[in-house]
Amino acid sequence: MLSYRHAFHAGNHADVLKHFVLIELLRYFNRKDKPWWYVDTHAGAGCYALDSEQAGKNAEFVDGIGRLWGREDVPQAMQAYLDALAQFNPHGRLTFYPGSPALAMTQLREQDRMRLFELHPADVDLLGQTFARDTDRVVVRKADGFASLRGLLPPPSRRVVVLIDPPYEVKDDYRRVVDTLADAIKRFPGGTYAVWYPMLARPEARQLPGRLADLGAENWLDVRLAVRKPARDGFGMFGSGLYIVNPPWVLPETLESVMPWLARTLGEDDSAGFDLEHHIE
Repeated sequence: MLSYRHAFHAGNHADVLKHFVLIELLRYFNRKDKPWWYVDTHAGAGCYALDSEQAGKNAEFVDGIGRLWGREDVPQAMQAYLDALAQFNPHGRLTFYPGSPALAMTQLREQDRMRLFELHPADVDLLGQTFARDTDRVVVRKADGFASLRGLLPPPSRRVVVLIDPPYEVKDDYRRVVDTLADAIKRFPGGTYAVWYPMLARPEARQLPGRLADLGAENWLDVRLAVRKPARDGFGMFGSGLYIVNPPWVLPETLESVMPWLARTLGEDDSAGFDLEHHIE
């Protein structure tokens, strides 16, 4: 259960979609002075060296962030994401890829707070080291993020972005994602919840977006990016998506301007494309 290490996948096409949207969520929250909380249920190690043995094993970043880095035709709406990445690569060469917590930190103001959960013993140690100098604003816990979220809702600030991003290594993750989101909406209906999910051939993955939609959130957005056709043997992730409860009203327009370019840039065959659905009142 604790064998998953995100270092093997850092900077891939799924990270590009997930982290671009995460930056947009937090930038929207920063339009107001009122503080916000960021909660990450599966925070990982925090930051990843792309020249490490783990990242280099499959080199997934080459066909992910590697296809965006240094390009001059990047849509303006993606620039904030790339600017955040540049903070970790100040000399222009892509050597580090920040995970969700490190990227969120680039948007954190003095009044904002982060709560990060991770169970893998090695990753949680690295995560703690990453944020060791900012323990006033950032709390790292070796704990089950699914279960720990309950005790944080509603947050004192009444403004929160929650990223629910498990590895989906076991079938039970799919059930727990749905149960956790349902409980979060009940405890704090006004929160913004982003659920990342993989596009896989397995039934649990195919059914997950529908199960999330069945929770009946009033305001929601579902964006999916496919980079290739599903493998004939049924193995492998061919895309990913984000289901967001209470998304910013400006997010659909931003995605409509970015997703066609992103699908062309990250696409690996003629099956690449995207889907975008939303209902925001």
